[in-house]
Amino acid sequence: MTAATTPGAAPRIPLLVALDLDGTTIDHSGGLSPAVREAVTAVVAAGHHLVISTGRSIVATLPIVRLLGLERGYAVCSNGAVTLALDAGQPDGYRVIDTVTFDPRPVLTMLREQIPDALVAVEDLGVGFKVSAPFPDGELGGEQVVVDWEELVGHPATRVTLRRPDASSEEFMEQVERVGLHEVSYAVGWTAWLDINPEGVSKGSALELVRRSLHVEPGDTVAVGDQRNDIEMLTWAARGVAMGQAPDEVKAVADEVTGTVDEDGLVPVLRSLL
Repeated sequence: MTAATTPGAAPRIPLLVALDLDGTTIDHSGGLSPAVREAVTAVVAAGHHLVISTGRSIVATLPIVRLLGLERGYAVCSNGAVTLALDAGQPDGYRVIDTVTFDPRPVLTMLREQIPDALVAVEDLGVGFKVSAPFPDGELGGEQVVVDWEELVGHPATRVTLRRPDASSEEFMEQVERVGLHEVSYAVGWTAWLDINPEGVSKGSALELVRRSLHVEPGDTVAVGDQRNDIEMLTWAARGVAMGQAPDEVKAVADEVTGTVDEDGLVPVLRSLL
């Protein structure tokens, strides 16, 4: 058993520490507690590779990166479809080092037939989203531009999001499961929210590329997350930690469960690495 799989053991430096954002590093209202920020700072100061791993777009990720005080390192965005090298020397504070795209037309056409009232957003890299209609305030980072159907489906995409603000998560999940999505990767969120990515792309697949570029051993990896889009990341890591409020299916794949985000459950995990 490596140090990365043993809480409290003296770790081999450096570890790769992958952190989800919403529901893990920040609370559901977008707040960052001082205790979490201090723990993140301590992990970076100890020489570990801290990697943000989120479903957020680039423009929604960067404000949290700045709140955390991260000037170097990596950020996996859009559930693994986009990977950034953080670099304070760049005009925007980052470089895009990897993107994976797919043709959204087949899956969106199928979903449109089955869930015609769903809002659709297609990521516009580094800008925001092209949308079928405006999403509720605060749900999408960056600019929203309403476009026609052909513009939505006519270009390769890194990520597509469907949303039914009037539906429960359970109702929406039943609709998605009836559609039977194939040849894409997807994750249903804690609300009536569906993210669709290129087939085989996940936070875990992107983190594996980062791990190899950093020459970190597989056993020296830690990941913390709280939602279904974190499952591949938690199974990829040698030490996968689920937040206390995570769904049971997420806890089931984790090596351990910490406190909830409102309890600053991330803090003891990070402190155990010091």
